[in-house]
Amino acid sequence: MSEATRASRATIRDVARRAGVSVATVSRVVNDRPDVSQETRDAVMEVVRAMSFTTNRSARGLSKGRTGLVGCTIPYVLGDYYASILSGATEALHEQEMRAVLCPTRHEHDREAALVERLLRGTTDGAILVLPSESAEELGDLESQGFPFVVIDAPMPLPERVPVVSATHWAGARSATEHLLELGHRRIAIIEGRDGWVATEERANGYQAALAGAGVLPSPELVDRGNFEIADGYEAARRLLALGDPPTAIFASNDNMAIGALHAAAELGFSVPEQLSIVGFDDSELSRVVTPALTTVRQPLEEMGRMAVSLLSRLIDGQRVETLRIELATRLVVRRSTAPPTPPPR
Repeated sequence: MSEATRASRATIRDVARRAGVSVATVSRVVNDRPDVSQETRDAVMEVVRAMSFTTNRSARGLSKGRTGLVGCTIPYVLGDYYASILSGATEALHEQEMRAVLCPTRHEHDREAALVERLLRGTTDGAILVLPSESAEELGDLESQGFPFVVIDAPMPLPERVPVVSATHWAGARSATEHLLELGHRRIAIIEGRDGWVATEERANGYQAALAGAGVLPSPELVDRGNFEIADGYEAARRLLALGDPPTAIFASNDNMAIGALHAAAELGFSVPEQLSIVGFDDSELSRVVTPALTTVRQPLEEMGRMAVSLLSRLIDGQRVETLRIELATRLVVRRSTAPPTPPPR
């Protein structure tokens, strides 16, 4: 018998025997259950791929009247933030023998609402909504219709029954600000993001919590705002650095605005990090290639996409889900854009 024939006839017991785990563990892994360690999951999936084992999910889905398609509404396909989330989601869907129907929305409410309505009509089994522009009421109504969907990084507070996957914005911002405080900075400015967004408010709260923990009173003049774009960070940093007593450090609510702040500092003659420290949020590819490389908070974007698919899969299968709110940990990544403040000349 050829190797190809043996592989095509591999059973779940064959996979379990070669991986050195129980049949139940293999079942949990291939069905993307959360109660398996990452090390075990990786080992089992390596054997699954090597033996070309399949659970024939497509056939099971067709027998239940499913399409094997999942809608994915996303504002833009370009940019590290969106591309990383999409990469994680599509890879996870591929592993489950499902496919994504990509629906770019350009943050246009009517366009997104129309796309979601089409997805709801049975063309897909469920949907992943990245930074949706629909209101909390609209998404609550969608959930009440029984259509399975998961929101990634909701811009506004949503009803508790709506499934959401996000990062720990508050903790990430606090760790970024604490890093600057530990270096000795006290005049730390913040460039906040879009007004009213959950990420904006939580990151601002994390910044304020770190200042309060160090006994530093927040100064209104050190708070500026942008719209998460490079140009916004540039303009905000110019205003902050024009103050009579400018900040010695800036925490920007995303990497784009932090990179804008880097440009403004260079233009105004502030050396980074000798005269000004700058921290971003996201750990985008750009944060690694600018000069100096940007200290930032890593947001687990690909993992967010994967987790959303895992949660959605269970909702589609009608499984009981213990929690509908999942926050993935952020991590401070220290690079060369931060340093202790330069002592004032005597």
